[in-house]
Amino acid sequence: MMRAVVYHGPMDVKVEPVAVPLCGDGGLLVKVEVCAVCGSDLKAFRSGNPRMRPPVVMGHEFCGVVVENRAGTDFEPGARVVMATSVACGECAYCRNGWRNLCVEVRPMGFAYDGGMAEYVAIPALAVHGGHVIRVPEGVAAARAALAEPLSCAVNACRNSGVSDGDTVLVMGAGPMGILNGLAARAAGAAKVIVSEINPARLAQCAAFGFDRLVNPACEDLMQVVKEESDGLGADVVVVAAPAAQPQEQALSLVRKRGTVCLFASLPAGRSALKVDSRLIHYGELRVVGTSDSTPEHVAEAVRMLACGSELFGRLITHTLPLERFEEAFGLMERGEALRVALGTR
Repeated sequence: MMRAVVYHGPMDVKVEPVAVPLCGDGGLLVKVEVCAVCGSDLKAFRSGNPRMRPPVVMGHEFCGVVVENRAGTDFEPGARVVMATSVACGECAYCRNGWRNLCVEVRPMGFAYDGGMAEYVAIPALAVHGGHVIRVPEGVAAARAALAEPLSCAVNACRNSGVSDGDTVLVMGAGPMGILNGLAARAAGAAKVIVSEINPARLAQCAAFGFDRLVNPACEDLMQVVKEESDGLGADVVVVAAPAAQPQEQALSLVRKRGTVCLFASLPAGRSALKVDSRLIHYGELRVVGTSDSTPEHVAEAVRMLACGSELFGRLITHTLPLERFEEAFGLMERGEALRVALGTR
């Protein structure tokens, strides 16, 4: 038996003993070291998620060590691994084009498969065969490696947005994913990263990450600041990482002509309609792109960044708690007191 955080329904999540999963043919059994708590975990706890099939072990931002291999691959026992946790079918039109994050039969870990908020997790053969398991290099701490999945989503956003050398990038929203988008933009070559946020506590947390300008639009004129930082043109890329309609609508007026607006954050179902000035898109020849999830390639790039990049990534893990205190982790996130909380299994 092992300990696991099991989702039974909204507001019905508990740590309970469950059987250690079996390693299926073609799969891997991984001893989990750390599982970070994602905003989607908090949303599922509070409001449920139609993709979750209870009872299911929660968690998808995990890092662990292989203890059993029935896949015939080079993931020998003792290898530290992370995952691209939205497991794709590998056969649909989107998978055949390399867009595994958009798979029509996607089955995410922690939703369709038991996830990583447990002492052990079984990685299915479909994930191993599809390249969803990524080896972590020597010397990368487990908590840092667990950031690979959320960072990979920011890598996807930067690629979709075409962030390149010398760009001025505005990130709207200073939560964990906003910070990761800013760090990913810097790694992609952005010369200047501006972050806007109306929550003073969030903005204060963001100060530790070395961005070029932090702006509270409730106190400053965001458009004026962006123009000052971009020779009057507007940002080359605006990434909207705040889950609200107003910044998504405003972003069109903050980007330069032929610039790109990336809608990174999702809006709640039933409240996702926007009032968009189409003239800004038409006359400015703007690109508006969406970004959802990531592929194994993005996760591999995220692992490389975490292995070779700045120590700033590690600052995103603000709290480490045992599995049994998962509700405390949710509370820290809900109150904005934590960026990422890592749940340890030891």
